[in-house]
Amino acid sequence: MKKKFWSTVFASTMLVGALAGCSGGGGESASGSEDEKDTNASEEAVTIKFHTHGNEASYNWEKTITAFEEEYPNIDVDLVILSEKGDTQEATQKLDLAAASGEQLDVLMFSDPASYAQRVALGMVAPIDEFIEEDGYTLSEEYKVDTKIDDSYYALPGKFNPWYVLMNKNHLDEAGLEVPTDWTWDEYMEYAKKLTTDEHYGTYFHGPQGGGWMEFMKLALASEEDNTEFVKADGTSNFDSPLFKKTLEMRAQMELEDKSSVPYTDIISQKLHYRNQFFGQDASTILIGSWMNTELGGTDQFPLDFNVAVAPYPKNEAGDEGGYTPVTTDFMSVAANSEHKKEAYTFIRWYTTEGQLVQGKNVPSWNGVSDDELGSIIDGILAGTATPEKVDRDSLVNVLKNAKSSKIIPPVAYQAELYKVVNEEYEKLILGEQDIDATLKATQERAQEIIDNNQ
Repeated sequence: MKKKFWSTVFASTMLVGALAGCSGGGGESASGSEDEKDTNASEEAVTIKFHTHGNEASYNWEKTITAFEEEYPNIDVDLVILSEKGDTQEATQKLDLAAASGEQLDVLMFSDPASYAQRVALGMVAPIDEFIEEDGYTLSEEYKVDTKIDDSYYALPGKFNPWYVLMNKNHLDEAGLEVPTDWTWDEYMEYAKKLTTDEHYGTYFHGPQGGGWMEFMKLALASEEDNTEFVKADGTSNFDSPLFKKTLEMRAQMELEDKSSVPYTDIISQKLHYRNQFFGQDASTILIGSWMNTELGGTDQFPLDFNVAVAPYPKNEAGDEGGYTPVTTDFMSVAANSEHKKEAYTFIRWYTTEGQLVQGKNVPSWNGVSDDELGSIIDGILAGTATPEKVDRDSLVNVLKNAKSSKIIPPVAYQAELYKVVNEEYEKLILGEQDIDATLKATQERAQEIIDNNQ
């Protein structure tokens, strides 16, 4: 079925021959001595092509690539921006076309786990285990995001955007509540209830919507280190997990019993958006990704008229390790058909370490960033907002420093079908058409049928 799926999705753009790759050679550390840096690229200057969805405004490429080429004068980077507006879907389509037409590919950037895992499955991406072994580091210790797929590594992670809870500090003060630094979902629900008034709701969940924003149907699942998806790594259903049931129970309690979350009917009928809900002070808290860092201090479109604090993604039990959260990153990969794999790896290793500091646009996934460097990056990000002084900087630093990604589970080819089922059955629950048990039973049965049909 996987073969059928890929041929359906990519038949018009992908040619198998264009994706066939050769294995790569050894690599060198991006943080070695000056003598090592002189020898980690070939004596003859080479040009590598770097295909990315990121535009100049968001990624500061001119400054970043210039710094790399100064450090590695034998490697020239030819930047190919696939979407000037930073549209990841447009960029992915153009990348597939480039691969199908046999264009030179060396360094590839993917914006999400699905795009990354899908193109690994297609043979478009080269494994980099040999380079990592020669550099002598353990990826799961070196970076906050573990990019392993089927016991191999095919990417190094760039930026680090964990999910967190944005909080209206003024509302917290009025309710006599502290900014949480470590809390559970039960405490989250208590906060939402105490923050709810006649003027605003305690919290807002931006999904599910039209089969998307499924993060809001995995609340308790996403607090764990592993098995955070609807289908586990072994291909079996995860809908029988008590944590999926817990997520349904929490959503139902907050909306139907506590009346502490914005009603789903309002979200859909009024086409509400999380930015308006939070900055308009209609909801005291929102669960969202830290791509919001650049907007925390307010923007021209969404001015900030209150103080903002940040809390970590809640954990399930008080004794749990905590810190696990959905994370978005840029997956930096070496193309399977690259003739310059060593140089391509040298670039992605430098970019995901020193290069993140040079770029100065995002919090890095690299654990080699010191607390002072992290603070400087955050200060730089907040300085670009309208009123950075209204942001509780310390709470933001604490959350970003301690957040970590769960293990990647490659998406299944029939993922959209499962999302549709979850969305439909959740709507029946939240609109009062069926209870929790009936929702679980219907979801499990429909999902299992889809899984069985795709074996």
